[in-house]
Amino acid sequence: MAEGTVTFFAEKLSNLILQEASVFGQVEGQIKLLRNELEWMCLFLKDADSKRIYDERVKLWVNQIRNATHDAEDVVDEFMHNMDHRERRLNTLKFLPTCVGLVDKLPFIHELDGRVKDINAMIGAIMANRSKYGLEALTASSSPTVDQAVAHKEKRAPIVEESDVVGIDDGAEEVKQMLMKEEMTGRSVVSIVGMGGLGKTTLAKKVYNQRDVQGHFDCKAWVYVSQQFKARAILLDIANCVMFLNDTEKKEMGDDELGKKLCLYLKEKKYLVVMDDVWSSEVWSCLQLYLPKEAKDGSKVLITTRNKEIARHARTGTTTPTLTTELEDLGKKIVTKCKGLPLAIVVLGGLLSTKEKTKQSWEKVLASIEWHLDQGPESCMGILALSYNDLPYYLKSCFLYCGIFPEDSEIDAWNLIKLWLAEGFIQRRGKERFEDIAEDYMHELIHRSLIQVADRRVDGGVKSCRMHDLLRDLAVSEAKDANFFEVNENMDSTFPVSIRRLVIHQNLINHDISQCLHNSSSRLRSLVSFSESGIGKRSWRYLQEHIKLLTVLNLEKGFYGHMLPRDVGQLIHLKFFSIMGFGSDVKLPSSIDRLVNLQSLDLGFNYCNIPHSIWKLKKLRHLECHLGRVSSQSQINKCVNGYLGVEQLNNLQTLALEGGSWLEGDGLGKLTQLRSLTLCECSTSYLKTEFFKSIAKLTALEFLVLSFTEGPTKKTLANHLGLVREKKNVTRDHNKTLLPGLTPFSDHAYLYDLSLGGKLEKLPEQIEFYPPKLLKLQLWECKLIDDPMMILEKLPSLRILGLNYNAYVGQKMVCSSGGFLQLERLELHDLYELEELMVEKGAMSSLKTVQILFCGKMKKLPHGLLQLTNLEKLTLAGSSCFESIEEIEEAGGEDWDKLCKIMC
Repeated sequence: MAEGTVTFFAEKLSNLILQEASVFGQVEGQIKLLRNELEWMCLFLKDADSKRIYDERVKLWVNQIRNATHDAEDVVDEFMHNMDHRERRLNTLKFLPTCVGLVDKLPFIHELDGRVKDINAMIGAIMANRSKYGLEALTASSSPTVDQAVAHKEKRAPIVEESDVVGIDDGAEEVKQMLMKEEMTGRSVVSIVGMGGLGKTTLAKKVYNQRDVQGHFDCKAWVYVSQQFKARAILLDIANCVMFLNDTEKKEMGDDELGKKLCLYLKEKKYLVVMDDVWSSEVWSCLQLYLPKEAKDGSKVLITTRNKEIARHARTGTTTPTLTTELEDLGKKIVTKCKGLPLAIVVLGGLLSTKEKTKQSWEKVLASIEWHLDQGPESCMGILALSYNDLPYYLKSCFLYCGIFPEDSEIDAWNLIKLWLAEGFIQRRGKERFEDIAEDYMHELIHRSLIQVADRRVDGGVKSCRMHDLLRDLAVSEAKDANFFEVNENMDSTFPVSIRRLVIHQNLINHDISQCLHNSSSRLRSLVSFSESGIGKRSWRYLQEHIKLLTVLNLEKGFYGHMLPRDVGQLIHLKFFSIMGFGSDVKLPSSIDRLVNLQSLDLGFNYCNIPHSIWKLKKLRHLECHLGRVSSQSQINKCVNGYLGVEQLNNLQTLALEGGSWLEGDGLGKLTQLRSLTLCECSTSYLKTEFFKSIAKLTALEFLVLSFTEGPTKKTLANHLGLVREKKNVTRDHNKTLLPGLTPFSDHAYLYDLSLGGKLEKLPEQIEFYPPKLLKLQLWECKLIDDPMMILEKLPSLRILGLNYNAYVGQKMVCSSGGFLQLERLELHDLYELEELMVEKGAMSSLKTVQILFCGKMKKLPHGLLQLTNLEKLTLAGSSCFESIEEIEEAGGEDWDKLCKIMC
């Protein structure tokens, strides 16, 4: 953990030197010396950090380095805070000459120089203690736990899941042998799996280009898939590599015709097709029919991907690898040492999967287990700690941070990623988006069985995760030992001085947060509260006056609305600010524009008044205030301070706000990095041509919610999300409006989740209007008169469909044979006029879950529903379908038996 602390601060300091050159220029010598010392410490800590559990001297030395780094970070951040405060004060005295301002700052600069000089001296003394107390030999010797050459690689090799998924460390020779193996099963699949940047493509190309591999196959093709997957383009690329097509055939052949022509050609060949950078299982589902399994024996498809689930999906015709007798015997001994504890076996399996498949490597793991068992009754925790100690430093911080959440809680993956980013745990990796890197970190922790997937998004990504109780205990214990965070489980407990992160779980019944914070003084960096008793003005005042270096302020529950303190802008180091809840009134003060480091602002579903100065926060990546209304900038303010608009937040990845005057013009369309957009209650007056042009330009979107209204109601989106139930019947046409000017989503290649709320005369009939990879569609208050199923059933990839709150006002819907072949979930909520849903034979063959809620005129179950073989779950509420239930119960038989199994 100390390695992570030093590395994260070293990177932060380097960035500050670049960004604040004018400030640090006058103390350049000491600051650069500090940075150099940090870089040297990182190198020594790579060994020492993992050995501290075996020697108290090493543990003391590592702890001293960590504390010195914290001191240095505090000194630099306090200096920046004081300089900001002084700058603000001088700005109110604009008549003073510049020289006065410089003289005013000199005391702070001299103080910084002296304090950094003291810290450099302290670090020098700590480093000298390595030789003084004989630590050099200890930190240079090999550890009994891990092979350091493998354990401390920052980029771990891919994992060998099955015989068709190989790791880079297994080498090109193993991949080559698998490709050239003469299997008697026609075409088979080999997959290379690993996180981005590991060299999967390099390995595949190395094998593909070898002369004997080229000569082994009759024809070969290399296609690059990536996230912008278009089946026709890939089929054309393969065809161009293996056969001749004239220009007319390329232009006029349909996708299916092209695929069949390619398939017929490949059936007569021993072929090799490499599909590089596959991001979704849909790729294989669409293309496998055209890569014939009935080709000549030995034909192969080689896939490179980040997702092991894709490799499993594509796997076919391969055999299970066999371990050598030596490794098999060692494996049995390792399992025996786990004494039947399933969690220990699973976690150690994750550890072994990262190791070389050699006797020496596995013997080291076995020796480590035996060392922990000799330590006494807590041996199980020691075994689990092996996998933690084997993590690279950047994953150790992420794993420990999962321990802040209450026991047995379901952790929202997106919120966790934003917290990791704010805490500085995510290391830059070329031009990759930080959030994508964080998602890779999460997948690696899941793969190592250190956290578990609780729920997945419709696109297969992780929606939420959990942590096993024992692993959470390990995280809390290690965090306490490393002064990483402290969990308040008991209000009467005594907190150590110098807490960096404080987590509050208990309700503050007769206390307030200031009593928890008393000992932590100014060193506190993160405050995360799950308490339902909220935070009052006294606690806010204490935060402002004493805890000025906060980076994370996360109030998960129980905020009782009021105006945030006027001086909240003093928390200039804040990167993550969240006040969750629903229905409270939250007013942000104008000083919010001073939070220049803010990356994430999340006010949940509270009603928020947001000053237009929010557009000054150029580091904002996630602005999530679903019921937040941004004030308009007056003409006078524009003249005095310059124009402020949403386009100035060019780092924004997530945006959720109420529509307002900020939508005027083309500013929204300039947010080209936006991945998620939620616009609530957009008034008709803002639905102009520029608005819809802006939506069309946001081609990186993955998630989009558009809610349109003519009136000022604030209930529609809340109802749509199931937060409030509206009891009124349908007749609100006067304050809903036609969605005018909505342009096709055909260029939105990444958009998989789309929600539209507002009156529509009819759905667009052209399938090209909809996003090409649409997986989830929700409509509400559209007042459709024509049956929408006859159009929506043709969407090729749709898995979830929700028709809610009078999305349809007709009486009957029909799902025709062959329609909705991919649909897995159907939700019908508050369709007050619907009387009948008919499911023809051959429709909805993949359907697993059906919800029919508060459809009062629908007395009978959908015709044909119980004949769907994959149906697993049926939820009914209100008076929906009650007549059918009674009839089926009276008749008994197979229908009643199935209904009993699937009814919730």
